[in-house]
Amino acid sequence: MDRPARGGHDVLMLLLPLAALVLHGALAGLFYAFSMSVMPGLNAVDSVQAEAVMRSINKKILNPWLYLAFLGAPIAALAAGLLADGPAALWFFAAAGVNAIGSFLITMAINVPMNNAVDAGTMVWKDYAPRWTAWNTVRAVACFISLVLVGIGLTGL
Repeated sequence: MDRPARGGHDVLMLLLPLAALVLHGALAGLFYAFSMSVMPGLNAVDSVQAEAVMRSINKKILNPWLYLAFLGAPIAALAAGLLADGPAALWFFAAAGVNAIGSFLITMAINVPMNNAVDAGTMVWKDYAPRWTAWNTVRAVACFISLVLVGIGLTGL
């Protein structure tokens, strides 16, 4: 039996939620890896070494792959919500909102200023690491929640 031709809207309705799912997963995994391995690893070495490595990480992490996940995840979820019908749209909007607050806003208001302070040498490791890790864990949880919300939205398509 021949399948009917899929319109552009149908293709976007498949690709956008899948992109949102993958991007939220990548971002959640990044934040999770930092909280459960990178930061404990840095805490296990001398604080001067930990600060030097974190300065290097802060420079190297600013790359197109980070921006794709960091900015793309909520945008893809929002776009999927705009194209979806019924309850699926609400799940995608919820995912975008949780990500915007729990990842983007916290990153810009808390983690980036702390990174800038450690980069400038105005914040010492013992003050930086516990607070940064706690807020990073909040970002990881928010991204995992967003990931689940996108998944629920996909089941409603």
